[in-house]
Amino acid sequence: KLIKYFATSKLQSRLGEFGQYCPVSLAKKGELVDCSVTSSLQSAAEFRGHYYKMASQAELNEFLNAPELYVPPLAPHPLPSPDMLPKKLTMAEVKALFPKKAEMQGYCPVTYLDGKQRYEALVPGTIEYAVEYQDKLYIFESEEKLQKFMRLPEKYWNQKLPHKLPPIKEPVLLTALPLTGYLEQGIATALIKAMNEVGCLKPKFPFLSVKKTALLFVAYHLKAYNPRSSEYVRKKYKRKLEQFIDHCDLIPYLGTKMTRKYKEPQNRPIDFDHKLQMFLCLKDVDPTSG
Repeated sequence: KLIKYFATSKLQSRLGEFGQYCPVSLAKKGELVDCSVTSSLQSAAEFRGHYYKMASQAELNEFLNAPELYVPPLAPHPLPSPDMLPKKLTMAEVKALFPKKAEMQGYCPVTYLDGKQRYEALVPGTIEYAVEYQDKLYIFESEEKLQKFMRLPEKYWNQKLPHKLPPIKEPVLLTALPLTGYLEQGIATALIKAMNEVGCLKPKFPFLSVKKTALLFVAYHLKAYNPRSSEYVRKKYKRKLEQFIDHCDLIPYLGTKMTRKYKEPQNRPIDFDHKLQMFLCLKDVDPTSG
């Protein structure tokens, strides 16, 4: 028997009974390992005038040690006919099959079986990872799951779904949600932080209601800490928020420093007159202007 490495140009015309599938993987594990995905001939060999490609160096070594065990008549598993081999599809090829529907209502057969066919293992596939097998269409959760199916289609193809299925999840644009849902999905974390801070500070802007003060505080806080805004915008609103808080602090300050009896200017706190004047000037000022 003669085993040797060979030139690339001769490969197609002299492929053995297994085409570009690894005979060792098929014989030992019953796996269909398609070696055509690589043009490398590093793991290929010739035996009895035919060429064979192996999945890796390990399989090549096994083939070289006893090649007759992996080819007819001693090979335990023949390669299925071309129409019985799984075929990976592009997204365009999947769309061209319309109106053919994916088997298992689009759930990933590999995830389901590997998950012991539990309810939580019902995970939808995507047409990005699709295979045609026995004239049926299957879609998978990931490339890894697709490759598992390609190797062992007989293991995964013929499954029955349970009667109870998860609700269908349709992708929803945030802007299509009702207001409450939009807030929950879009700005929940930022809103919680802002409301927590306003709850701790309990600010009251001069001449504004508590409700309006709280609303303005939350608005400034959201603007100041919006990760999608530019650094310039965030800094701008952080300054506005700080100024807003300073103005709110005037009320508790004046409340503690102001007495019922008149005090001469020299007996007042050094910044009292300035802060009192600032407070009075805010009477007709819109805090959102400027």
